[in-house]
Amino acid sequence: MNKNDKKFKATDWQEMLAKDLKNPVFKRYYDEFGKQLEISYNLLLMRKKARMSQAQLAKKLGTTQSNVARMEAGNQNFTLGMLQRIADAFGKDLNVSFG
Repeated sequence: MNKNDKKFKATDWQEMLAKDLKNPVFKRYYDEFGKQLEISYNLLLMRKKARMSQAQLAKKLGTTQSNVARMEAGNQNFTLGMLQRIADAFGKDLNVSFG
């Protein structure tokens, strides 16, 4: 990346999301799949912040590197058990709420 390239930030993603949610078709899709994509994106951010490879995370989770790649890409459904293992791998608490 050269010094003139803009580095992508999480706030850029949030701004794009807010704009896209004004589109009713996008909003309907997001309402169905958005939380899964948010979890995938947050998993990627946590892994990178921890300076951990996908293979290293996979070992902590008891899964494969390819499964971690699918999770980060939003191509994997998360079970409650996997979410707890992810939280444990990063020393975080898992909080689930409705409403």
